[in-house]
Amino acid sequence: MAYIAPIHRPSSVRHALKLQFLQADEDCLAVAKSNRLEFYVQTQDGLELRESISIYGRVTILNKIRPPASPTDHLFVGTDRAMYFTLFWDQATSTLRTEKEFLDLSEKSAQPSQTGDRCTIDPTGEFMILEVYEGIITTLPLTRRGKKKADVEYGIIGEPAWTRIPEFFVRSSAFLQRTPKSGEKGDRPRLALLYEDHEGTVKVRVRQLSYTAGGGGDPIAELEDIPNSPTSPLDRDCRHLIPISGPPYGMLILGETGITYFDDLTFLTHTQPLDDATIFVAWEKIDTQRYVLADEYGKLYLLMLILDAQEKLERWRIDVLGVSSRASVLVYLDQGRIFIGSHQGDSRVVQITEEAKISVLQSMPNIGPILDFTVMDMGNRSGEGQGNEYSSGQARIVTGSGAWNDGSLRSVRSGVGLEDLGFLGDIPHVVDLFSLKSDTSSQHVDTLVVSFIDETRVFAFSENGDVEELLEFKGMSFTEETLLAMNLPDGGLLQVTSSAVRLVDLDGGMVRSEWRPPQPITALAANDRHLVVSVGGDTIQVIKLTDAIIPSTQRTFPSGQQVACVTISSELSGVCAVGFWQDSLVAVLNLDTLDTLESVKVSSEEVAVPRSLLLASLFPDQPPTLFLAMADGNVVKFDIDPCTYKLSSKKSTILGTQQAVLKTLPRADGTSSVFVACENPSLIYVSEGRIIYSAVTAENTTCLCSFDSAAYPGAVAIATADGLRVSLIESERTTHIQTLALGETVRRVAYSPALKAFGLGTIERTLEYAVEKIESHFKLADEVLFQELDTWPLEQDELVESVIRAELPDGTGGLVERFVVGTSYLDDAPAENHRGRILIFEVTPTRALNLLTENQVKGMCRCLAIVEGKIVAALVKTVVIYSLTYPSPSRPTLAKCATYRTSTAPIDIAVTGNLIAVADLMKSVSVVEYHTGDPGVADSLTEVARHYQTAWGTAVANVAPDTWLESDAEGNLIQLKRDQDGPTETDRRRLQLQATICLGEMVNRIRSIDVVTQPGAAVIPKAFIATVEGSIYLFALISEAKQNALMELQTNLAERIQSPGYIRFNEYRAFRTQTRQNEEPVRFVDGELIEKFLDCSPETQEQAVIGVGMSVDEVKEMVESLRRLH
Repeated sequence: MAYIAPIHRPSSVRHALKLQFLQADEDCLAVAKSNRLEFYVQTQDGLELRESISIYGRVTILNKIRPPASPTDHLFVGTDRAMYFTLFWDQATSTLRTEKEFLDLSEKSAQPSQTGDRCTIDPTGEFMILEVYEGIITTLPLTRRGKKKADVEYGIIGEPAWTRIPEFFVRSSAFLQRTPKSGEKGDRPRLALLYEDHEGTVKVRVRQLSYTAGGGGDPIAELEDIPNSPTSPLDRDCRHLIPISGPPYGMLILGETGITYFDDLTFLTHTQPLDDATIFVAWEKIDTQRYVLADEYGKLYLLMLILDAQEKLERWRIDVLGVSSRASVLVYLDQGRIFIGSHQGDSRVVQITEEAKISVLQSMPNIGPILDFTVMDMGNRSGEGQGNEYSSGQARIVTGSGAWNDGSLRSVRSGVGLEDLGFLGDIPHVVDLFSLKSDTSSQHVDTLVVSFIDETRVFAFSENGDVEELLEFKGMSFTEETLLAMNLPDGGLLQVTSSAVRLVDLDGGMVRSEWRPPQPITALAANDRHLVVSVGGDTIQVIKLTDAIIPSTQRTFPSGQQVACVTISSELSGVCAVGFWQDSLVAVLNLDTLDTLESVKVSSEEVAVPRSLLLASLFPDQPPTLFLAMADGNVVKFDIDPCTYKLSSKKSTILGTQQAVLKTLPRADGTSSVFVACENPSLIYVSEGRIIYSAVTAENTTCLCSFDSAAYPGAVAIATADGLRVSLIESERTTHIQTLALGETVRRVAYSPALKAFGLGTIERTLEYAVEKIESHFKLADEVLFQELDTWPLEQDELVESVIRAELPDGTGGLVERFVVGTSYLDDAPAENHRGRILIFEVTPTRALNLLTENQVKGMCRCLAIVEGKIVAALVKTVVIYSLTYPSPSRPTLAKCATYRTSTAPIDIAVTGNLIAVADLMKSVSVVEYHTGDPGVADSLTEVARHYQTAWGTAVANVAPDTWLESDAEGNLIQLKRDQDGPTETDRRRLQLQATICLGEMVNRIRSIDVVTQPGAAVIPKAFIATVEGSIYLFALISEAKQNALMELQTNLAERIQSPGYIRFNEYRAFRTQTRQNEEPVRFVDGELIEKFLDCSPETQEQAVIGVGMSVDEVKEMVESLRRLH
């Protein structure tokens, strides 16, 4: 039994609309992202999300209507299953409500529209038409007449009527503004259709709409052809109609090489060529004479209509505003601000400047469409598989996202955010920060010490948040760098610089005691009773902190042991920990004698030097945990025995490429968390008995400290390259995204932990003299910095199809890490010619790519994998096994070992042991077994099982022994099981269908994961799923003990939670194709629905647990644990 829950919700924007929805006289932006609706309002800081709600269906239509007596607009929504409804915002309850629904307007025998669903409203607001099927137009009246003919109420949806038209392939449509001279039937709406006839000729036809109410029967709608419609053919590249709602009226027809104006009064057309050919994809009206256009290549244009004295169109001018993401939809907000909703890039809010250019005001990350992804476990350096849960923050998903100029590599990681509370100013080059109390009786800190390389500055904070820089403070030295400043329990103030240790009386500001070392202090740590310093890098000095500074134990190490860092803890008062420059050594020393109690070599690499040590009490009532920040970017964790001081349970997590700074932050429960300032700032803390590494949105952080002041309780002070600020670390984990913009489509992604790099297969599109040029590359990118290291261009007309990392023979009996790339050619060469290549690359010590060998193949190399040390290549109709041999030591070659003929074309392969699951283009999944032949006998590939139903596969992955998860092109997930103990050979060869669900989004990639879960876990994570809409899902198998409970809970919640439009959950999630449709999901649990249990009222929760076999509190605990998985 299967479980699925979203990790990252869809981010691709296809539809958006400005309307007054949440409040009267206040505009908001409604955005549709796959099956979600989001509502934004404009603030001084940009668009702010106010409401987000899921829809049981993928949104394909958005429009607005205003019913009579309603102070706000209502939202008309259409879904991919031809279900339509209107929504309104109930201000009294602050909830979204359904006003009217049409459960199904579909024509079962009709062909869906090839150009997408369209919804158009007549300019007078009397009619709305839907174009969902080829050759069929659905008309819905939006008026209701009273007893008098003149009494008309607008915004009330009436009964639909269907009309068949001969124009099947309609590219665009628009209602024309009604004018006094629009004909003898001028009061009737006129609909313009831009269509392509059966001969491929593009034409425009204008039809008049008439609607007759049923009056007890079915309503009738007719679309009559206007005789004066333009009949001359247009350019084949015309794709959009823009109706002009004021003088000069008519419409504009957008083409690739020119723009045509259709005069609404004379029915004449006029074409004006473009300076540069382009492909327009979206447009938006600013006013009756200005329009914003967007093209395929991300350019934005301003189209200006120039009128003569009689308000007739004289000409038009088009100017380039700038370049942004490729737009799916444009929405004009106000005052020159435009929302660019994008499917293949980040959505943005831009401002049209006075210079007729655009500046980006706000960017909304979009990781869709995800073409490929890999899982990088930062806490597991042993291989490519994942060992940590995604929610731990140690695992991140690296995606190949976007397309063409919007293509990028994205890192998706679980983490927490920062809320800025105050900004102290642009203060660069801060070395360290310390918070102090200026009064011993104070409950909060009120002073911030800012240390620089050659000075110290102090800022005082009042209770209301006012800040003042102090010229002197309690006798502290301001003329040198402060290494440590802290309050002592007896009212003293400790300041340590490289040249002195001072103990100052907090009340009088007098220096109680001072100690000056013979050499500079290079490292130090302190608790309430002891200060440990490294003097000159080779001597450890212990100082007792009482009323005076009392130097006690001292130990000088030989020249081969230079001290790099030290740490001390109040919980382990008798010891300190020391890190050394040489041999990557860390030791635990007795504070009284400085004898070595424990010594551990952390790493065998020379660059892995401990640079920062910290003993932090993460767990309540347990000894502190030792953390080491290494010079190579690793953070290493050790458990320390409080009796023997032995170090154990070593765990290394890669967080950067350079040394990190570790700082302790107190928590409300008396424990601590650890902030790691590095390239990937992270917060280490304990939740549910496990250590969590959460990413933090604190880019470019150099240092920080806790700053629990009266004005900013629970805050932290953070120094970055941008300045010094006071922030609050949020407690709720969210998704954090890091981007490497490439400007190319990242088609394939492979990750090599051994090489610490990503291998990327990219496709670049450029324009040269208005001609598209396609080039493909294989790139190497650093795993942490997300920087491009090297690029290998492929041949002309060659495209990358697949990329993997693999351990392959090195010719000397050993194995070495390589990248393997499969390609195809675009040219129209004869079939007997080679149509693809398999390339094997090595990464040199200088991190450059070197081609070891190539092999020509007679078809595109769609997929690659490794089985028993050999390469599996899925070609056009064949799966081939290759072995890497070395006829000569310097030039390896690929030798064919075995082949298997597929049904049509393999789309994806998944290897487990010697079994290869092949997802076919049309024929679902077949399982092939590979056998190495005996001496003199060829290797073999034998089909051992098959799924006999038709499925247009897109991805496949192994999720359990003899169990596979497949996705199809219609948005379904299918779990298949091979029964090796079946009673007959037919049963053993048939893949049995175990579970099905409609995800509603097309899946591009499924990656198996291997995660160690806690005992008694309700579900066991098995795979991540990525979609074209930018969603990432967690797939898991439900433990046997929780199967009945979760299924019963899902059934109860589906009956009690109403979705917008009153769409039934079972109908939404039921498996569906063009030829088959189930009534409900089969043995699949939707985690998004299950998690809604926590938001239900107590009464609904009581009803939902009926038959579950668990109490409300037990179900809450289970659901909360499921939510924490992501």
